Amino acid sequence: MPVRCGKGQFRVLWFTVFVLAVSSPALAGQTSLPALVLKAGEYRINAEVAATLTSRDRGLMNRSSLPADSGMLFVFPEDHAYCMWMKNTLIPLSVAFLDDKGTIVNIADMLPRTEENHCAARPVRYALEMNLGWFRAKGIGPGARISGMEKAPRGR
Repeated sequence: MPVRCGKGQFRVLWFTVFVLAVSSPALAGQTSLPALVLKAGEYRINAEVAATLTSRDRGLMNRSSLPADSGMLFVFPEDHAYCMWMKNTLIPLSVAFLDDKGTIVNIADMLPRTEENHCAARPVRYALEMNLGWFRAKGIGPGARISGMEKAPRGR
């Protein structure tokens, strides 16, 4: 049943709708993904987990920043030599490709807003994106192990 609103009530209603729309994660380029704490040696990583096709396709697109020691863990349903790109991604990133045990296979640096493919050197189950240079700055490279992967959901 329709309800009549006075001018003041109407403005409050539209202001509320506007605030909700602007703060919507989808409109802000943010997502509500599960989080997981990983470790790379002594370093803690706060990782959002992208384990579905939709969340992996969106990744870190349209975000203007990524907090220090935070990243996104891409969980794939099967081992494959996956590739990543930076279409609609606004921040420079480094990606570590990880096997099913969490061992880094290779790392690639990726520039924003590019469509160049950055691929795993061999079949992997995971990809971990961090701010550009994060792995290098921490002395972490191929052969290093990221712990906590056993807590990640299965890729779908």
